Amino acid sequence: MESRLDYIFAALADPTRRDILVTLLEDDMAVTDVAEPFEMSLAAISKHLGILRRAGLISQEQRGRVKWCKLEPDAMRDASIWMQSFGQFEAVNLDAFEKFLSREMPLIQGRSET
Repeated sequence: MESRLDYIFAALADPTRRDILVTLLEDDMAVTDVAEPFEMSLAAISKHLGILRRAGLISQEQRGRVKWCKLEPDAMRDASIWMQSFGQFEAVNLDAFEKFLSREMPLIQGRSET
């Protein structure tokens, strides 16, 4: 799973690839349609698609003379599970923490002076 996560996070590290994934949320698309909104060559988009495919985030199939791309949403499950493991800690409420410190610091300082 470790190397799979490496591929997924490496693929997601690039903003163009993230934008491609968002585009594919709508529906399967031909490679030329995926490339249309980006100001780069079809070859560059194809390289991005290859990285997404190797990470398992998309699949591609040939339909006639056109290559189609399909989002594989289940591929993010491992990454999602890994990231959720960090959610076991509650977010710190900074206002409450500040109030706690203002109450406790005089007590702590008073003890250290004696």
